[in-house]
Amino acid sequence: MRVARKIEEKIRQLPEGTTFDYQTLMVERDEYTAATKALERLVKKETITRYSSGIFFKPKQTIFGTLKPNEQELLKTYLFENGKRIAYITGLSLYNRMGLTTQIPKTIKIACRDKRIFASVGSIKGKAVKSYVDVTDDNYNLLELLDAFKDFNRIPDLDANAAVLLLGNKLKSLTAKELDKIIKCALKYPPRTRALLGAVLEAFVIDANAASLKNSLNPLSEYQYKISEATIPSAQNWRLKL
Repeated sequence: MRVARKIEEKIRQLPEGTTFDYQTLMVERDEYTAATKALERLVKKETITRYSSGIFFKPKQTIFGTLKPNEQELLKTYLFENGKRIAYITGLSLYNRMGLTTQIPKTIKIACRDKRIFASVGSIKGKAVKSYVDVTDDNYNLLELLDAFKDFNRIPDLDANAAVLLLGNKLKSLTAKELDKIIKCALKYPPRTRALLGAVLEAFVIDANAASLKNSLNPLSEYQYKISEATIPSAQNWRLKL
């Protein structure tokens, strides 16, 4: 029962509404058989729920019933390795969550620098894309923003002017340290991304130092966007063709 007690204690410490796997519970190789039996008992008691093979869910009760895990929570075991974040969700699923599109993808994109991550959790399928920089807990939210700038012209149902306002306000909410970090990360992204980011920074964040972005661009290149000049008055400084 030593393994069973250890597992019950680990699960008791987990917040309600979170998913977990054997790695989360720090199950040793020689404990797997006992751990499997212990988890089976907890599933039968409805203390936990099995969502898919090897992935469990600690239910959270609300006035509306049992809260189901969202895609971020369900894919958590794929986004972290040994307790450290190595990946994040990107693509249409991200842009829907950000309010940039109403479309919901059938397959979720998972961005990671050094691994190709494919996921299958219940009805959720995830496919691998490569991130431009190493992913950490400190920068993944900035990489999400950069991906939105990168894919701006390819996001379906996008209201371009409203999207610029939304992204501009997100940039305004960043700390000086985060602004410095997002600019450094952007230098690894395509020129089009750097140009649009620089223009929006110049229009919305007064004290942002985007000189490194401008210096990284070819002065002869132009970037086409369907955005009104009133929304980005700094467009010409960044050779954006509106």
